Amino acid sequence: MAAGSTLQKAIDIVTKATEEDRNKNYEEALRLYEHGVEYFLHAIKYEAQGDKAKDSIRAKCLQYLDRAEKLKAYLKKGKKKPVKDGGSSSSKDSKSGGKNNGDSSDSDSDDPEKKKLQSKLEGAIVVEKPHVKWSDVAGLEGAKEALKEAVILPIKFPHLFTGKRIPWKGILLFGPPGTGKSYLAKAVATEANNSTFFSVSSSDLVSKWLGESEKLVKNLFELARTHKPSIIFIDEVDSLCSSRSDNESESARRIKTEFLVQMQGVGSDNDGILVLGATNTPWILDSAIRRRFEKRIYIPLPEEHARLVMFKLHLGNTSHCLTEENIRTLAKKTEGYSGADISIVVRDALMQPVRKVQSSTHFKKITGQSPVDKETICDDLLVPCSPGDAGAIEMTWMEVPSDKLSVPPVTMGDMLKSLSSTKPTVNEEDMKKLDKFTEDFGQEG
Repeated sequence: MAAGSTLQKAIDIVTKATEEDRNKNYEEALRLYEHGVEYFLHAIKYEAQGDKAKDSIRAKCLQYLDRAEKLKAYLKKGKKKPVKDGGSSSSKDSKSGGKNNGDSSDSDSDDPEKKKLQSKLEGAIVVEKPHVKWSDVAGLEGAKEALKEAVILPIKFPHLFTGKRIPWKGILLFGPPGTGKSYLAKAVATEANNSTFFSVSSSDLVSKWLGESEKLVKNLFELARTHKPSIIFIDEVDSLCSSRSDNESESARRIKTEFLVQMQGVGSDNDGILVLGATNTPWILDSAIRRRFEKRIYIPLPEEHARLVMFKLHLGNTSHCLTEENIRTLAKKTEGYSGADISIVVRDALMQPVRKVQSSTHFKKITGQSPVDKETICDDLLVPCSPGDAGAIEMTWMEVPSDKLSVPPVTMGDMLKSLSSTKPTVNEEDMKKLDKFTEDFGQEG
């Protein structure tokens, strides 16, 4: 704001407040007095020049706050006058003011503040389903069964979960990066049709304002209770709930405390709410948070059978000339690769035909399906070839008409070339830590 504009805005607001006060629109006047005082305090801090000006503004603030207190006391007694259209203070706010005696702003701002915090969290609700089915997740049968048990069965057969048989309230998915923890969460979001799925990260819950972060955590759970059955998915949960220590910030400690209270504290009713966490470093989680995740499922590196399925899934319907035996060989050669690593290997291999087109100096004519219309068969399609091939025409890809280029299929050679240049991203040291954590606290997925 330009210098002096805040002070001018404050003067305009309190002038309007005085006018509303005179017209006996007390609720609107109270709101404007409090709003005006906020602007005056901002002006004292950033704009007022000299002590005399500051003292003068402070005296005015006290005068307006005194009047605001009198109006508040008057409204609490129930002697309310009609409120002009646009007045933001509701009768509910005024009635609930009794629990905040002596507080000049809390009772009137509780609901708007709650709405503001919950509107920030509305973006965490996954409205559009990710379209990932259980069948799209290769392997991980144990993890899928546990998630079906916690999410799908209670919704489909509620009578199964009566008495002491209650569904899981907290599930932690842990394992090396790229093994499908977040992908499993997408499958849960797709398959749990009647549930509200919240996908939250530290950026949704951490605020620069003092006290707002823990209020966001509380409102997240309140929003989940309103929309239950709900699933709260926290990706990289270790960033929010690492072990408590003496040298951490006060705000980080308060967020963890609020999580502990909301997940399983006194007065927290979490029926119909599942908290689903995912992390690559479970050993840095706070022990109390770890305990609240009742099921801790290890999502390991894919086994050979799962890797074979992954190669098929990632190849999809792209044109290739790989046999079942070729894919089995690739699955054997990728021991120690995560699902994400295999995805990168396949994507790189799918680019090899494109590179052949780019680097080729000769093309030859073949017969095949038109790239524009699959129904049409053309006998003048061009495909990259070596200079010694029969019918080779010297030309570059720039000279090939766009509707006449036939894309070469992906070969086993392309796959092996990509495999040799793509290394696994998971190291032995992390695997040892994960194995130790699984041995102490987890269960196999």
